[in-house]
Order: sequence, then structure tokens, then C-alpha cells
Amino acid sequence: MFAVVTRGNGGFEQLDYCSVPIPKPGSGEVLLRVLAAGINNTEINTRLGWYSSSVRSSTDEFASSDGEFAESDGGWNEETPFPLIQGTDCCAEVVEVVDQNDSHLVGKRVLVRSCMRKNDFSSLDNVWLASDFDGAFAQYVVVPSGEVFVIDCDWTNAELATIPCAYGTAENMLHRSGVTANDRVLIMGASGGVGSAVVQLAKRRGAEVFAVTSKAKAKQVAGLGADHVIDRDSDLINVLGEQSVSVVVDNVGGAGFKDRVKLLKRGGRFVSSGAIAGAIVEFDMRDFYLRDLTFIGCTAWDEPVFQNLIGYIACGEIKPLVAEVFKLKDIVAAQTEFLRKQHFGNFVLIPPD
Repeated sequence: MFAVVTRGNGGFEQLDYCSVPIPKPGSGEVLLRVLAAGINNTEINTRLGWYSSSVRSSTDEFASSDGEFAESDGGWNEETPFPLIQGTDCCAEVVEVVDQNDSHLVGKRVLVRSCMRKNDFSSLDNVWLASDFDGAFAQYVVVPSGEVFVIDCDWTNAELATIPCAYGTAENMLHRSGVTANDRVLIMGASGGVGSAVVQLAKRRGAEVFAVTSKAKAKQVAGLGADHVIDRDSDLINVLGEQSVSVVVDNVGGAGFKDRVKLLKRGGRFVSSGAIAGAIVEFDMRDFYLRDLTFIGCTAWDEPVFQNLIGYIACGEIKPLVAEVFKLKDIVAAQTEFLRKQHFGNFVLIPPD
């Protein structure tokens, strides 16, 4: 089969579109024919080694660095198992099973749950498709049978491939922080893949949404249902006032972190699953403990999250955002365009038939 093999930490030269053996499923696993694979920040960050504790810059700054890549601790959970086939988002067809009780899956179109618990949902230990083992930037991929979810809808393969990582991460943050119709939710980076998903999913829960984005993408974010769209260059304390929201969803981090904490009312929740503008932030502990705030870090997805998404799609409660579709062999062009951050929605790769 053809696949994109990431050979190690580094630039685009590490992406090798080549022929490799089709993987063979073992007991409890299924073989999938990949129909479409989405592109996310996480694939680029893993290739560069941005998750290393030695990295202090934003993801954009690190991606544009001239050959300055992180050491071996730059993986998602542990050292990245290079050579690795990346691709965290997977829409696929089940073509082979090993266990008889999985035979009903053959021929079904499925989405793969990107974040998998290593043991069960009583433990937060997790592994990720394409960060800890081979993923969907290939014609075929093997995954545990319990991590595939049959999807019956009229969405295209490319549209479905926008869902797993971004929407799973977004729904997990809202689930973990208990967002309801009583909440006023501030969403940073609302035009990004995860941010735009949070806007839709928070509105689905009935929350009042304050979405922060660039002027260029304000109308598109408003079109997702945001109640208030705020220019990212604004002074948020001046615009909203201290203690004005109950939940902050922040995958941005960076220089404005301290002010965002001040926006939370007493008993508010601050939830995050990323830090694209910089992981090292200034933080006043007094804001934390004097106002009884809760800080929630989210990597491991909770049990209801992915099944929730399948239900939302079936009921037409969310919509996909496809920015552009590329052939798998054109991954360098796709990631180059992705890093320009001029798009709205998700980029998707299509393997050869």
C-alpha cells in the first residue's frame, strides 16, 4: 500500500510517501481501508517535537524555526515511535476482521476514536492513533475493533474525516467542564479546528458563547452560532470585564493567559487541551484560590464523548467544515497551506483507491 511515513523529528523532508506492507490485524483488531484522513496541528507538532518540555515557543514559531527541532521527549505521551505513519483523523471502511463477533462490521463505513484508553475508563492512561501507533495517512490501517464506530449519514468521507480529533477534543472539554445552558463560555481561537467545534458544541448545549477570533474570520465564526464575536487583538478585560464568564475554553495559552483567568467568576472553570501560542504562561495563584476556580486539563477522552458525536451527526446537530481536499501524496502542499492559517475549517487527505 501507499502511505506517508514520518521518519523522525524534523521538517517536511521527514515525510516519505512510499510503498509499505499492508498491516495485518490480530485478535481484537480490524483492518480498515482509509477513505479520508484529516490534518491537525498534532501531526505537525509531533513531527517537529513541540511537545518536548524544552520547547518554549508557540507552535507557529517552532514550525518556522530553521532546523531547530526538539529532542526525543517531544512525543505526545512518550518518545514518538519513528518511523511512524501519522494521521489522527480517520474515516474508513472495515475490510477484514479477526474475531467472529466483529464480522458485522465488514463493509461498514466507520469513524475511528482517535484517543483510546489503554486499560479501561477507570484509568486516564491513554494512547492516540498516529502519535503512539500507525495512523490514517495510508491506504490501510489496523485499529482495535472497539474503537470503530459505524456511521450512517449522508456526509461525504471528507466531511466525516474532519470530526474525530477536533470535535472529540472539543466535546471532551465541554463534557469534562460540565457546560450547560446556564453558562457563559469564552472560547479562544474560535476559528481553529478545535475552536470552531467548541463554538458549535457549546451552542448545542445552550450556552451563551463569546468567541475570540481575527477580524478576517469574524463573520464565519458568527455563522457557527456564536452570540458574541470578539477581535483577538482586543483587551478582553476591557471588553467583557472581570468575573464576567463562567467557563474559559483556551487552547491558545501564551501572553494573554493571566488576563483570561481574571475573566472567570467565582467558581468558574478554565479548561484546556492545547497551548498553540505558547505553553509557558504567567499565572497569579491568588486568582486561582481566592475565587475557588477549577482548572481542567484534557487529553484522555471520557467514555461518552465519541458516542455523543456520532449521535449529534445522526441528528444533524453539528456540521462539518471542510476547507480543502488534497491527495495523500500532496501532504507537503497540504501542511504548508495549513501552516499559513488563512483557511477556515479542516484540510483532508484522500488516499489512492
